Amino acid sequence: MGHVDHGKTSLLDYIRETKVTEGESGGITQHIGAYKVIYNDRELTFLDTPGHEAFTAMRARGAQVTDIVILVVAADDAVMPQTIEAINHTKAAEVPMVIAINKMDVPGADPEKVRRSLSEQEVLVESWGGKVQDIEISAKTGDGINNLMESLLLETDVLELKANYNCTARGTVVDSRLDKGLGPVGTVLIQQGTLNIGDPFICGDFSGKVRTLTNDGGNRIKKAGPSDAIQIQGFDQVPQAADLFAVVDNEKELKRISGERQRIRREIEQKKMAFSLDQMSSLIKEGSMKTLPLIIKGDVDGSVEALAESLEKIQNDEVGIKVVHKSVGMITESDVLLAEASK
Repeated sequence: MGHVDHGKTSLLDYIRETKVTEGESGGITQHIGAYKVIYNDRELTFLDTPGHEAFTAMRARGAQVTDIVILVVAADDAVMPQTIEAINHTKAAEVPMVIAINKMDVPGADPEKVRRSLSEQEVLVESWGGKVQDIEISAKTGDGINNLMESLLLETDVLELKANYNCTARGTVVDSRLDKGLGPVGTVLIQQGTLNIGDPFICGDFSGKVRTLTNDGGNRIKKAGPSDAIQIQGFDQVPQAADLFAVVDNEKELKRISGERQRIRREIEQKKMAFSLDQMSSLIKEGSMKTLPLIIKGDVDGSVEALAESLEKIQNDEVGIKVVHKSVGMITESDVLLAEASK
């Protein structure tokens, strides 16, 4: 994750070109948006977030899809609005972070400035006595990329990331589309279990059956395991990003579950009411809500800052105020998703 033009995709391209599994370096399909790389005999799957909608939507729908966030910051540009947004999304999702300070080969690169502005966002890096790993890299020349990969492996060892292969497959939809020839197609990141062709599954409110599995190299495969990102054909409807995908053993049960889910969905949509401020104030009065999370948007940075500061200073026994995110501009979809994620 990171700001536009700070080198996220260049970094991924470099990693893929040098470390990508042999025989797949050619036709990598851009649609999957997730790439598997082998480094030191260990497999890592990278998700490239064009924005971070999928990331926040997954957090908002209660599925944790990433284990570690790599925050890419350009050394000649420091922390920018989207960087701050990425930090807020990562904090809301409670995911560990590794900082990649990119563009170290550019004249005027100043990594200390990056570390300073990160500390202003309450992200303390290791070289400044904090807990977040920071690695200076150049996606163009490849300097420091091995250090970055090592620090990722170190982080995974510390987190003890493990998954079960011997159970029914579960995962999360990362991306989906309606293909002219193939029909509804979804990219699913498997999180546990092994998925085979012919497995009946439920995804969101609809059932389906796995017809084909395609990996990020565009090759058809017979089965997929944890942290494989694969393209699946066989959905009844186009799934939504962040829908949960689960294999069901009993096909009779499958029809019943999907029918029930569709009925509940229809009922919810009929009753849909916005979560109003009145409801919020009644929750606060009951004492079941102790902090009021706010997202502040305004037309001028100065007034946004001033407003945020004065709101945070309000002392109240009933409820505290917490500013989750503040920035300049109109309210965007990503703000709404962040609001949903941080309740």
